[in-house]
Amino acid sequence: MDDDHGYRVSNPVTERVDCVPTMTANAVVSPIPSHDGSTTTEGPVATMVRLVRESFAVVEPHSDKVAELFYATLFSIAPAARELFPVNMEVQRSRLLRALVHIVQMVDRPDDLMPFLWQLGRDHRKFGVVTQHYEAVGMALISGVKAYAGNVWTNDVERAWAEAYTIMARAMLESSNSEDGPAWWNGTVVERHRLTRDLAVVRVMPDYPIPYQPGQYLSVEVPQRPRMWRYFTPATAPREDGLLEFHIRSVEGGWVSRAMVAHGEIGDVWRIGPPMGRLAVDRESGRDVLMVAGGTGIAPMRSIIDYLSQWGENPRVHVFYGGRYRQDLYDLENLRVVAASNPWLQVVPVLEADSTPPTAEHGTLADVVTRYGAWPNHDVLVSGSPGMVRSTVSRMLVTGTSLDRIMYDPFTVD
Repeated sequence: MDDDHGYRVSNPVTERVDCVPTMTANAVVSPIPSHDGSTTTEGPVATMVRLVRESFAVVEPHSDKVAELFYATLFSIAPAARELFPVNMEVQRSRLLRALVHIVQMVDRPDDLMPFLWQLGRDHRKFGVVTQHYEAVGMALISGVKAYAGNVWTNDVERAWAEAYTIMARAMLESSNSEDGPAWWNGTVVERHRLTRDLAVVRVMPDYPIPYQPGQYLSVEVPQRPRMWRYFTPATAPREDGLLEFHIRSVEGGWVSRAMVAHGEIGDVWRIGPPMGRLAVDRESGRDVLMVAGGTGIAPMRSIIDYLSQWGENPRVHVFYGGRYRQDLYDLENLRVVAASNPWLQVVPVLEADSTPPTAEHGTLADVVTRYGAWPNHDVLVSGSPGMVRSTVSRMLVTGTSLDRIMYDPFTVD
């Protein structure tokens, strides 16, 4: 569909776009100049990735304004799309930017990106998204980036963004169109325990068992906040009766989490979207496992540990469980009970601001984990707040941990 800006976002389903490169390592390469004047080679996918990343680096400091312009343009192009979003758009804008950052960082890693996009496509079915919405989103996205890219915006950059978005949209739509399961499940709150002022454990019984894997997260809509979907991770492995346990902390500015902790009730009916995420442990890999969890980020680790505890023999699992104060480690005693009967599990509490418990390590999770070394022979799983994940992953990379060994999910907090 063409628009007044002169760029084109291809229909990801019905139109063939010969200029969009296939994301493989066998692309034709062409010479480009390097910084020292010599010549190197770069394929079309690498060129697209470089142009998108370079322009995004210019735009990122203005990300809030880009998001505002994106939604204003989207609702102008497709007014009916406004009904898909909550009345309050503040958190929704930040979620868009986190999605963009994640996709931009992974666009040249198709083995990681494509499963993520397929999951995202299935998840978006719950909104009633159709092909026309994808076209409008693409035009609004490019319009927003272009407005703040300044002099770096060229025809080649515009083409790179259009090609990258087409790849994303095609993958999501193909997944959505091929999925024959429900767009969401209804689940009823059957238990609710408020552990502290800002923390609750909620158990939900879905009408039908949800086919998630240990470590995956689910999108949730609660009756107190209609159309405000948020991601939460079950803290237990799948059960025969389908019961789900969620650990929910009320966070500052968290419209949904605050409502769930303060106003949720037994009998509430939740909508629960399809499972997403890639946190998992391969029992057959021969590699041991390092888990780094902050606060309620322990939930996916608990789910995986719950799953592993079915077997007597497992990879060795080393868990660093951190928070600022002792009360933040609300699940520590439960983990210690599991570790007492499973010698493959070791749990290390980490406290950042409380130096009194002698059995805990002290410092940030990033400090403590890297103090132990680079963990070169481990699969590494990280879960917690975005800031904690960023700092921990960055420090581990500097220490020498391979990025290919580190797994984390982008949308696990409110």
